Amino acid sequence: MYERNYKLLSGKFKEFFIPTLLTSMTGNICLLVDSIIVSNLIGAVALSAIQPVEPLGTFVNLIYWMIGLGGSVMCSIAKAEFDNEKSNRIFSVSIMSLVLIGILFSVLGTLFSGPIIAILCPSAQIQPIVFQYYSIYIFEIPFLCFIMCLSYFVRADGIADLPLRSLIVANVANIVFDLIFIGVFGWGLSGAAGATIAGYILGSIYMLTYFFNPKRTLEFVFVKFKSFLSTTAEICKSGFSGASTQLYFTIKIFIINTLITLYIGQYGLVAFNICCNSLFILYIFLIGTAQTMSPIVSVYYQEEDYKSVDYITKKSLKIVLASSLILSVFFIICPQSLLMLYHVNNPSDIPIVLNAIRIFSLSYVGIAITFLYTFYAQAIQKDKLSNTISILEGCVFPVIFAFLLSFLMGANGIWISFTIAEVLTILYILVYSKYLNKKTNGEYSGFFINKHNDDEKVFAYTIEGDVKQAVELSSQVQEYLAENKSAVLVSMAIEEMLVNIININEYVDAIDVIVKNNGENILISIKDTGIDFNPVVENDNLEFDNISVLNKIADKIDYSRVLGLNSTVITIKSRN
Repeated sequence: MYERNYKLLSGKFKEFFIPTLLTSMTGNICLLVDSIIVSNLIGAVALSAIQPVEPLGTFVNLIYWMIGLGGSVMCSIAKAEFDNEKSNRIFSVSIMSLVLIGILFSVLGTLFSGPIIAILCPSAQIQPIVFQYYSIYIFEIPFLCFIMCLSYFVRADGIADLPLRSLIVANVANIVFDLIFIGVFGWGLSGAAGATIAGYILGSIYMLTYFFNPKRTLEFVFVKFKSFLSTTAEICKSGFSGASTQLYFTIKIFIINTLITLYIGQYGLVAFNICCNSLFILYIFLIGTAQTMSPIVSVYYQEEDYKSVDYITKKSLKIVLASSLILSVFFIICPQSLLMLYHVNNPSDIPIVLNAIRIFSLSYVGIAITFLYTFYAQAIQKDKLSNTISILEGCVFPVIFAFLLSFLMGANGIWISFTIAEVLTILYILVYSKYLNKKTNGEYSGFFINKHNDDEKVFAYTIEGDVKQAVELSSQVQEYLAENKSAVLVSMAIEEMLVNIININEYVDAIDVIVKNNGENILISIKDTGIDFNPVVENDNLEFDNISVLNKIADKIDYSRVLGLNSTVITIKSRN
C-alpha cells in the first residue's frame, strides 16, 4: 500500500529555504555589520542620527513588500491556475510600477528634505547630522525597490539562488565602500549612505542576469495604461496585508522615537537603534522561513491540498520558535555582546543600553509567531485577518502601551510595551481561530485556521521514479475506486502519466499523486521534479513522449510549471 510521505514537499521546502535563508542572512548580517562599522568608525552617537531616518526606510519596505511580495504571490496563484498571460502581466506591472515609485520617492524626498527631516527628528540639535545621512540615503530607494521586487519573482520562478548572489554582491560592496568612504575618505554619515547606494547599484546590475537565464518562465509584456493601473491596484490590495506590518512599524517607530527623545534622550535613541538592529539576526530566520512558506502554501491551498499546508506551516513554526527562543535567552543573559559590537563605552550610557536590550529581547518569540502568521494569512488570501494582526501587533498595542507605561514607569515602560503587544496579538489570534471554528461548524480548525480534506474522497500517494511502483499504484487506485465505472480510466491515466514521467527523466526521487472524487469528476493531481513535461503537447524530441492514450482518456488536462515542479491536473468524468 502506497501512502504519501511528503518527501517531494520536504525537498521543495529545503530547496527554497536554504537559498532564501542565505539571502535573508546575507542581507541582514550585512545590515548588522554595516551599522557596526558605522558605529565603530564614527562613534555610537552616529546611531542617534540614523535612527530618526528609520521610519522612512520602513515605509519604503512597505512599498516593495506590498508590490513585490504581493505580486509574486498573485503570480504563483496565476501559474497554479494555468494562466500564463496573467502571471506575465502581474510580473511586468510589479517591476515597472516599483521602479517608477522609487524614482518619485527620490525626487520628492530631495525637494522637500527640510520639512521631512523636521518631522522625522524633532530635536534641532541632532537635525544637522541627520541631514548628512538622509540627503544621500534618499537616492538608494529606486535601486532597493528594483532588486528586492525582482528577487521575489525570481524565487517564485524556481531560480532561488540568483537573489542570494545579487544581495551578496550588493551587501559585500556596501561594506567595502563603507570602509573606503568612511575609513579612507572620511566622509562620515554621507559616506555610509553613499556606500549603500553603490552596493545596490552593483546588486541590481547582477540581478539583471535573470533576463538571460534560459530557465526563466516570466516575460515582460506590454500592458495598456488602464490595465496597468487596475493591475497595480489589485497587486497592492493583495500585498498590503502582509506588507502593512511595515506601515504600522513606520508609525510605531516614529512615535516611539519621539517618546524616547522625551523620556531618555540621545542615548535612548542609540539603545533603541541597537535593539532594532538585534532584530536583523532574528529576521534572518523569520524572513527566510516566511518567504519560503508563503508561495508553497499559496499554491497548495489553492489546489485544496490542506494536508500539505499543515505540513509546511508546522515545519515553519518549529523553525521560527526555536530560533527566536535561542536568541531571546542569549541576549537576556549576554546583552554585553551588543555593547561590545557597537563600541558603547560611556559608563553613564551603558546601563541604559543594557536594560533596553534585556527587556526588548523578551518580545522575540511573540514577534516570530505573529510575523509568520501574517505571511500565512496572506498566503491563504485571508487579507482582512492578516491586516488586523498587522495593525494590532505593529501599531495599536505597542503605541498604546508605550504611551501608558512610559507615563507610569518611565523608560522601562517603553521597552516592556513591545512584549505586551505580542502577547495580546497572539491571544487575539487564538480567540479568532476558536470563533471561526464555531462559526463555520468546524470547516476551519486549529491555530492556523486551515481546512481539511475528506479522507474518504481524497487519496494521496508518493512513489519513487520506478515503473513497477507506477503500475502497482495505478492498480491500487483502481481498487479504491472499484464502485465507480471510471475506475479503469483513472487507473490507465495515472499509469500512462507516471510511466512517461519516469521514462523521460534520468532520475526522479519522488512523485506525488492525489486523486479526488468530488462526485461529478475525478481529479488526478500529479507533481514531480523532472524536466518540463506538458502532457497536452506531444514532443517529438522526447523519445518516450507517447501520451496519445492519456489525451484520449482524459476529459481535460491542465499543466503548469510552478515552484520548479511539473504540476498536472487530469480531469475524468465520474460514471457511477
